[in-house]
Amino acid sequence: MRIAVIGGGPGGLYAAALLKRLDPARRITVYERNAADDTFGFGVVLSDETLGGIEHADPDAYAALRAEMVRWDDIDIVHRGRTLTCGGHGFAALGRRRLLAVLHARCRELGVELRFCTGAPPAAELSRTHDLVIAADGVHSATRQAHADAFRPSVTTHRCRYIWLAADFALDAFRFEIAETAHGVLQLHAYPYAPDASTVIVEAREEVWRDAGLDRLDEHGSADHCAKLFQEALGGRPLRGNSSQWTAFRTVVNAHWSHGNTVLLGDAAHTAHFSIGSGTKLAVEDALALAACLREQPDLPAALAAYEAERRPVVESTQRAARASLAWFEELAGYVDQPSRRFAFNLLTRSRRVTHDNLRLRDPEFVASVEREAGTEPGTPPMFTPFRLRELTLRNRVVVSPMDMYRAADGDPGDFHLVHLGGRALGGAGLVMTEMVCVSPRGRITPGCSGLWTDEQEASWRRVADFVHTESPTAALGVQLGHSGRKGSTKLMWEGIDEPLPDGNWPVVGPSPLPYRAGVNQIPHALTAVELGAIRDDFVRAARRAARAGFDLLELHCAHGYLLSSFLSPLTNQRTDAYGGSLDARLRYPLEVFDAVRAVWPAERPMTVRISATDWAEGGTTGEDAVRIAAAFAEHGVDAVDVSTGQVVPEERPAYGRSYQTPFADRIRNALGVPVIAVGAISSWDDVNSLVLAGRADLCALARPHLYDPHWTLHAAAEQGYTGPGAPWPLSYGAGSRRPPTGRTDAPKPRLAL
Repeated sequence: MRIAVIGGGPGGLYAAALLKRLDPARRITVYERNAADDTFGFGVVLSDETLGGIEHADPDAYAALRAEMVRWDDIDIVHRGRTLTCGGHGFAALGRRRLLAVLHARCRELGVELRFCTGAPPAAELSRTHDLVIAADGVHSATRQAHADAFRPSVTTHRCRYIWLAADFALDAFRFEIAETAHGVLQLHAYPYAPDASTVIVEAREEVWRDAGLDRLDEHGSADHCAKLFQEALGGRPLRGNSSQWTAFRTVVNAHWSHGNTVLLGDAAHTAHFSIGSGTKLAVEDALALAACLREQPDLPAALAAYEAERRPVVESTQRAARASLAWFEELAGYVDQPSRRFAFNLLTRSRRVTHDNLRLRDPEFVASVEREAGTEPGTPPMFTPFRLRELTLRNRVVVSPMDMYRAADGDPGDFHLVHLGGRALGGAGLVMTEMVCVSPRGRITPGCSGLWTDEQEASWRRVADFVHTESPTAALGVQLGHSGRKGSTKLMWEGIDEPLPDGNWPVVGPSPLPYRAGVNQIPHALTAVELGAIRDDFVRAARRAARAGFDLLELHCAHGYLLSSFLSPLTNQRTDAYGGSLDARLRYPLEVFDAVRAVWPAERPMTVRISATDWAEGGTTGEDAVRIAAAFAEHGVDAVDVSTGQVVPEERPAYGRSYQTPFADRIRNALGVPVIAVGAISSWDDVNSLVLAGRADLCALARPHLYDPHWTLHAAAEQGYTGPGAPWPLSYGAGSRRPPTGRTDAPKPRLAL
């Protein structure tokens, strides 16, 4: 088998060495356009997991690498002159030059042909003379670009500039440091990679970089400027470069990783921001997987398919974490005013891979100190601290998110709603929200949606509220009021989500005559000023009914493409009158409704608003817009912003993943100081503790976990050994407050040998 490897970086070299070791008969050639001792950058960080894979696959290569590595456990975070240390992290690093030298030696030992100072022929040409072409030609991959129609790459350039430098001494920990200057915030990421050397990366937002004049400095000038900026961290020592340039990070994603007998590996296939130390790690893991799949599969097409199937989920998970991390650093200026320990905890948990519980295992005293600074009572997980909105004190930070149940009859909630909402109030959540309660018959999404436009509906909701307040007296019950707009008159979710009713349709309305799906959903009637006033009055009447029914909190639904949301998005609002055009104009009607409702809602009871912080679609609402939208509601007196995303247009492309919507809430909270409710694939109590303690959210709304387990909050308390007032067990349920034994499987085993 003839194999050509384009690119002599760590991924390409390691792939060549593994493939040759597994089958010495393979003829493998590595093309590298630079000289053998040329390299850019300085230190490389590898995880224990990756090193374990190398040890298993090639013990000789592992032994050579291990001899070169430096290890450390601590992370130092310097915030406004105060250094906070968190231990137990376990890093290993070595110089990139030494890594390449070890891999060069291993390749030569195995018989791989290394061609330095030699540009590779085009992949298309190599593919005709070789059985396999491995394109490991980096973030600027010529192979990927030449076959863009097959690989279908997407490259996103981000908002910070950074430069790789080095210091000729070894730091004793991984160090993050913040420099607050007249031009803005810059950050340092630094770590040792040899007994006498450290990598130093300096990063800043594009506008800060330009305002500071760094765009006009050469390599030497940049190194001098950064050394002065972080002179305390460096002990007054200089920094040096190695063909170092300021650049913007680019996230590379490919729809396909192989084309014929050509396959992408490492940065050519995917990139992940350096702040989670992943580039070389991912490339080496790619090489391991590719070599294994070529050995296990019957032919090359099957092997390349198996390689991508194995690696893609891992890479996508890493890229999600990396995007969260880089976004955190892009918004760093919004966090620097946090108390030092909260800032440090926030930084450490920024990617969502490191969590509150995980850090407690690594360094319990560090986490305890963060909790003390936050005023958390000893032995109380952050999620069980109370939170106050106006005169309402919530017993904990858990919210049962609004979930449409589609079980009402003519808008009237029945026994199902009593059991559904009452059960979750008994289950320990601090705030239980109703589904979207519609303000008129034509404001329903489906025939099964509940409402608050009749006396009978008001009485039914009072029955639910009375049950909650009697049987779970410290739980709060909130109502979400909304109007379906152009997304109304559709089937029940399980009969066909967003599909029109087969008969009995009612007319739908919106800001503009734009159907949710052209040719499928109705064309909405564009509301006149008079009709807008009538719908506003529907909201007011429903709010009065909600107050009389006994709800503790009211939320105005301005998300998910329903009526008020469709006024906010430029994709759904194309009006030319006072209610369309600029964002301020698009905000006009939702704010009018908010003000009218707030005027009749009891002053002591809080009012929140749910927004879609992004449409996940080109030309739609952006994260920057969301901050302005939240600010407008805050100016009008909103008590908290419930930050969701999407569901505005069907062509959306959400970046799904664990807690994927929480960065939008985080951004609003830290930009405006307004309380926020975070939602979006928050599934564990560890996530809730992490978000609350880091100051990314004040409350966390969970939906599906509460469908899986109505007593999710009580079980979270039991699993953490918490028995305080933040999660009181109903007296009738007290005997169930401990996890029951699982049976004989966990019984002591008999002694069967001396």
